[in-house]
Amino acid sequence: MRITKIEVYKVDLPLEHPYWLSGGRLKFECLDATFVKLETDAGIIGWGEGTPWGHTYVPAHGPGIRAGIETMAPFILGLDPRKVLEVERAMDLALPGHLYAKSPVDMACWDIAGQAAGLTIADLMGGGSRTPKPIASSVGAKTVDETRAVIDRYRQRGYVAHSVKIGGDVERDIARVRDVENMRKPGEIILYDVNRGWTRQQALRVMHATEDLCVTFEQPTESLDDIAAIRPLHSAPVSVDESLVTLQDAARIARDGLAEVFGIKLNRVGGLTKAARMRDIALAHGIDIFVMATGGSVLADTEALHLAATIPDQNIRAVWACQDMITVDVANGRGPRNIDGHLHLPEEPGLGVHPDEDALGDPVAIYSL
Repeated sequence: MRITKIEVYKVDLPLEHPYWLSGGRLKFECLDATFVKLETDAGIIGWGEGTPWGHTYVPAHGPGIRAGIETMAPFILGLDPRKVLEVERAMDLALPGHLYAKSPVDMACWDIAGQAAGLTIADLMGGGSRTPKPIASSVGAKTVDETRAVIDRYRQRGYVAHSVKIGGDVERDIARVRDVENMRKPGEIILYDVNRGWTRQQALRVMHATEDLCVTFEQPTESLDDIAAIRPLHSAPVSVDESLVTLQDAARIARDGLAEVFGIKLNRVGGLTKAARMRDIALAHGIDIFVMATGGSVLADTEALHLAATIPDQNIRAVWACQDMITVDVANGRGPRNIDGHLHLPEEPGLGVHPDEDALGDPVAIYSL
């Protein structure tokens, strides 16, 4: 089997509500999504998606995905997509770095490999838990009252896991954490995501002021060096996502005891192939895992769900899905959807969902043998 054609599509995905990070420092209203269609000489088609959360959040750029695929296409065409490691190496040689540009190609290869084997991606990867996975909301409000309203809106949709965005103002962050903990319901999973919004002293002030609550903070400071510097000075559990980019990052976090939770963002780390190695490091060191699409449609959510299904139920905290935050549905209701705040693994071979090509419009680029 060989890859014979690569089609690339650009789609704007407007958010239902304006979204703020780091106490209003960053605002987002529309996502730039790239969909990739891989065709093979065996007649099997695979789909992938890469949707960064804007271009100011982390080093990822919607147009950069499409430029990266243009660079890599001559090295990908003609390869067997079922040999995901060979495709991975070809992309890494053709374009060092730029992991976010490689993620949609990797997803499409796994989609093809699963279809060829007659297995879901999760089963093909050796996992395949059918336990429904809780969806983590993303609460990007700015004030305490807005935070309450957004959490309530997600609760009405059945959500039991919430990623509450904080950062930017110490006193406001302390008040928000305490307020959310006062309204927390039994069994809810709550993560306080700072998105690198604190300096070292700000992080310590909030962590000390909320020490009695034993809450988990995600990415409290800019870098792993910052997290390491304040690590001996507080007792709060830490999750790392934005500083978890490479396998070397994962090894350092595990070795040096920098975090109790990995937040694996599939587009950020380069796709399923690279993310699976991070998963294994986490499990070997007793580190729990959140799995997240960086943003995007039900395709990106489904990819995250497949990786989550390869993680033992006791080690997976939740998956983050973006589909309830956007106003465009490129798959016409197909694929895993929110059922009582959870996603259920599809049983179709491969990814288990594909877009309606009419919803994508015309391809912006085509590469072929």
